[in-house]
Amino acid sequence: MSAVAAPPPSRPPLTIRMHADDNVAIVANDGGLPAGALLPEGVPGAGLTLRDQVPQGHKVALTDIEAGGVVRRYKVPIGYALKDIPAGSWVHERLLQMPAARALEGLPMATVKPPSLTPLDGYTFEGYRNADGSVGTRNILAITTTVQCVAGVVAQAVARIKAELLPRYPNVDDVIGLEHSYGCGVAIDAPDAVIPIRTLKNISLNPNFGGEVMVVSLGCEKLQPTRLLPPGSFAIVDERDPGAGPETVCLQDEAHVGFMSMLDDILRSAEPHLARLNARRRETVPASELVVGVQCGGSDAFSGVTANPAVGFCADLLVRAGATVMFSENTEVRDAVEQLTSRAATPEVAEAIVRELGWYDRYLDRGRVDRAANTTPGNKAGGLSNIAEKAMGSIIKSGSAPISHVLSPGEKLGRQQRGLVYAATPASDFICGTLQLAAGMNLHVFTTGRGTPYGLAECPVVKVATRSDLARRWHDLMDLNAGQVADGEASIEELGWQLFRLLLDVASGRRKTWAEHWKLHNALVLFNPAPVT
Repeated sequence: MSAVAAPPPSRPPLTIRMHADDNVAIVANDGGLPAGALLPEGVPGAGLTLRDQVPQGHKVALTDIEAGGVVRRYKVPIGYALKDIPAGSWVHERLLQMPAARALEGLPMATVKPPSLTPLDGYTFEGYRNADGSVGTRNILAITTTVQCVAGVVAQAVARIKAELLPRYPNVDDVIGLEHSYGCGVAIDAPDAVIPIRTLKNISLNPNFGGEVMVVSLGCEKLQPTRLLPPGSFAIVDERDPGAGPETVCLQDEAHVGFMSMLDDILRSAEPHLARLNARRRETVPASELVVGVQCGGSDAFSGVTANPAVGFCADLLVRAGATVMFSENTEVRDAVEQLTSRAATPEVAEAIVRELGWYDRYLDRGRVDRAANTTPGNKAGGLSNIAEKAMGSIIKSGSAPISHVLSPGEKLGRQQRGLVYAATPASDFICGTLQLAAGMNLHVFTTGRGTPYGLAECPVVKVATRSDLARRWHDLMDLNAGQVADGEASIEELGWQLFRLLLDVASGRRKTWAEHWKLHNALVLFNPAPVT
């Protein structure tokens, strides 16, 4: 086990302000600053003496803020003072009233015409070309399940495949079961049931699975294999009947006598798929074949200062290279809706953004909650007072390119849908990642400030730490330290280029992420807004 790097020596008080008009700044020092600390020349609030102990990442008032006055960060109101807040005070969530959500009417629609981004030519990676034109970054056999009832059997089968078969197929990276909690005991014909059904179908067709479709079914479930993957809805390998449905092992088939016969049947079915995958080889492809999902989880006040801006710069590089970048998380962009609709490439794209966020507003309202339910105890401990502040830091990871397309939950990207894409998803890490896989993601970027060991079996996950303290402590879980920006050791641009090159290496298989190294795999979580019966 490698040694943990020693913490750096203590440094003078340091604060970070996002815009000259902001009346708060965050404390950057590891461990925060004590009451009585004097802010030195050269930092926001120079000459102020702190009235309170202020934890790292939390806000300090740079001016006196009267009760009812605006608290401004990122040049936008993130709250209104519930009482007088003297300069030098700790500004936390208990002192703020959250602003109301911006109405979805009267928004600027495709009004921003960003300067054309210079194409970025000549960048490539080593990937696996698929028959449908997509490219995988990994070569994985995925076994689709139609219902949770078969999960235990599939888990045992996967373990046997790995132990008994996979050593004979060295070019296959992994074998995984697409386990989920859907398939039966649900209102399968309810209007919103289309979301989990198309999500599972489109995950089965993810580029990292090489077009090999293999299904394990129970037999009596509501989500029948031909409903999940109708004949003709997926690429069929050459020797199969083009009109056939998905190749399925049905556990209730009368031919199965006992548990072992079920496992043996799954292994027999898997072997031809493994053989075809094993025959594939990586080849040089343009960076335009990357489909990168970006997401944040365990966010803190540094997310919008270090990691997410660097991801945003990298997103622009990817778009310039012709690649596709997906950003998501409805509640974490809702307070930045004007930025989204104004950056839309066309009025139609802007209207699609409004449609998706309006649908999600109504979905939350049915549950008698609103976007405020998003912010976690960890977010608040990390200095984020509310969802309005969190959203301003979250949106930055989308970069500056025009938003070219919008996907509803569970929809799959078309081959011509390139550039910056808004994939409308809940903000839950696991659900968002699941839906981005369904959209066709072949590489994932995940930023975190509080720390999370999140990973996916289906796709490499590159994790970016917002703070150097986290990167030091979780040295074998974080792939890139964006805390270098706050430490003054790297610029946003330099870190964005580091991430861009790292993504090409990971996509090519030249480098494994820490999540891959430790085999840290979160479960697929299907978004099911329809009733459960």
